[in-house]
Amino acid sequence: MMALLLALAALPAAAGTLSLEGKATQGGLLFGSVEPGARVMLDGKPVEVAADGGFVIGFGYEARPEAALVVRHPDGSEEERTLAVAQRRYEVQRINGLPEALVSPPAELLARIKAEQARIDKARASDFPEPLFRSGFVWPVEGKITGVFGSRRILNGQPRQPHFGVDIAGAVGTPVAAPADGIVTLAEPDLYLTGGTLIIDHGLELSSTFLHLSAIEVKLGDRVRQGQEVARMGASGRATGAHLHWGMNWRSARLDPALLVPPMAATLAKP
Repeated sequence: MMALLLALAALPAAAGTLSLEGKATQGGLLFGSVEPGARVMLDGKPVEVAADGGFVIGFGYEARPEAALVVRHPDGSEEERTLAVAQRRYEVQRINGLPEALVSPPAELLARIKAEQARIDKARASDFPEPLFRSGFVWPVEGKITGVFGSRRILNGQPRQPHFGVDIAGAVGTPVAAPADGIVTLAEPDLYLTGGTLIIDHGLELSSTFLHLSAIEVKLGDRVRQGQEVARMGASGRATGAHLHWGMNWRSARLDPALLVPPMAATLAKP
């Protein structure tokens, strides 16, 4: 299904037409195609369009039930669609046993945490114009899924922000592969909260983030291919055990990576 979806997204649209494939849901992603030269707007904001007319749009964790998509075609005509965005109910996840300094960092570390988050935000804001995501997506590693997108997290009894990604358990040192083609925009071995942190830009403001790594095997600016080993699983940063956290963003919108890949084997996917 994903391969077909991407193949469709890669085809230029006929003159004056708009095509969309994917899931319009909170945490979901749509792959679109318009005639080259067309302009696309989502809720009044411009969307980056590739030279051949391909584009993507994402819906964040708390996306509203409707989104307004407007296409201005090269001939001057305008096409409008109201997209119905499915609303989701998220799980509650309680995690106990974390060191208190990771749940509520001491004041002297707040400046470091803020500076590190700024580096992450800058990497996610990269703007590579090539739709590298057309390689399709695969799981970066297989294993037991221990955390799902959107779960509301309570750490040591204290409510914290939701979980914006998928957690996959395994052994320290397990190879981690690039889920799709991309460009490395961040490779940090030791951030306070996220430990070894890697970000790959898949083009048109779509990116993957990998946290808690024990080793990073690529460097800033490297171009990577789907399935290429890029890192090793670890337990660095705020983690209770070895696992990979895989998150995705379209711009600032947090996406659910599990919506872009086929299910893992049932024996692996059970929480």
